[in-house]
Amino acid sequence: MTEPFGARLRRATDERGPLCVGIDPHASLLAEWGLDDTVEGLERFSRTVVEAVADRVAVLKPQSAFFERFGSRGIAVLERSVEAARAAGALVVMDAKRGDIGSTMAAYAESFLHKDAPLFSDALTVSPYLGYGSLKPAVDTARENGAGLFVLALTSNPEGSEVQHALRADGRSIGATMLAHLAAENAGEEPLGSFGAVVGATLGDLSSYDLAINGPLLAPGIGAQGATPADLPRVFGAAVRNVLPNVSRGVLRHGPEVGALRASAERFAEEIRAAVAPA
Repeated sequence: MTEPFGARLRRATDERGPLCVGIDPHASLLAEWGLDDTVEGLERFSRTVVEAVADRVAVLKPQSAFFERFGSRGIAVLERSVEAARAAGALVVMDAKRGDIGSTMAAYAESFLHKDAPLFSDALTVSPYLGYGSLKPAVDTARENGAGLFVLALTSNPEGSEVQHALRADGRSIGATMLAHLAAENAGEEPLGSFGAVVGATLGDLSSYDLAINGPLLAPGIGAQGATPADLPRVFGAAVRNVLPNVSRGVLRHGPEVGALRASAERFAEEIRAAVAPA
């Protein structure tokens, strides 16, 4: 049986530092690298990022949409990138934010979370806003294959608040409800549960939320969005040990030089490690 994602993630972050580097081949970023906005440019970009950091960072997070826009050839690049990243020792979180019901959610889960799927990833980002119960096919498939999920809970985009901060009849916010569901999924898991939340690093003081879900907290916003590693203890409090900060443009803007990409990723990893280390 495959070791659960949570255990593998804890070991990877202990060994390599708690850093997730995004693979986000925006058209503008391809241009900054001197690459054409083509499948060939996409492949060169992705291959370079994997070569630079997959053997030294804990997690890589490709954004599926930037590959999907090139159709089947783009998906083929994504498949090769996932395979190469995992072969180099990085865990892969597929950022696809899938969310649906019944057989459709099951099909999404089979696509990304089944160990025999071409796009098998160690974890998948999912949206719970058809109701947390709609994620059950993904939860079940993840458990069966040693994979994990990152559920959108408290995202950093301003529009997210109209859903995530809305109050239920019991007075609890939707975001807090999602965190409570995840805590239940992870109950009793050691050293870390496999079902995490996406919680923005730019949100400021989150002390009114119970972030102790015994699972990872994927935290976008470090770097280009304005948050810094030093902000993490203030934002996440006692849960900071389980935070997996995501940095995308802050690292990627140093490409296409492999050495510069590596140096940037290593610098972020060390700054984050220092920020979250026990006092």
